[in-house]
Amino acid sequence: MNRDDEVAYREFVTVQMDQLRGLAYLTCGDWQLAEDAVCTALAKLYARWHKVDRPESYARTMVVRAAVDEVRRPWWRREQAVGDAMPEPAVRDGTPDVIDRVTVLDALRTLPVHQRAVLVLRYLEGRTVQETAEALRCPEGTVKTHTARGLAKLRERLDVAEPLGTITGSGHIERAS
Repeated sequence: MNRDDEVAYREFVTVQMDQLRGLAYLTCGDWQLAEDAVCTALAKLYARWHKVDRPESYARTMVVRAAVDEVRRPWWRREQAVGDAMPEPAVRDGTPDVIDRVTVLDALRTLPVHQRAVLVLRYLEGRTVQETAEALRCPEGTVKTHTARGLAKLRERLDVAEPLGTITGSGHIERAS
């Protein structure tokens, strides 16, 4: 397949994927089987791409046929998921993290807008002092001042004596050691 055909095929798949998946689901009634049917049909279409005049019609026909084949496949030839027999892994309770995040976000909202912007850029986005200064169009000294004052106010509002630690991009606090 030449480069232009490959680009055309990729664009076709990007545009048609959701519609083909929906068609397969309506045909077989199972999302996993539908996904398998679409992948099978698109693999066959890729091999014949340069010979096909109307790829939309061809793909739809192939998807319906593949979906029907997936349903009609004997049960002993279908893939069996081993994960269904496995117990669910223990999941850590995320409630304290959510509470921390909500508390920090509430405290952050009480700060003046410039201090809040500096803290968001510095700690949530991980920007340097220089990058933050450029983004806010202010001197680096102003960024440092807003950072110090903003963190002090956050510590006061959160009633934290020691440094907060690092606030990650998702708003979680990684405690300082």
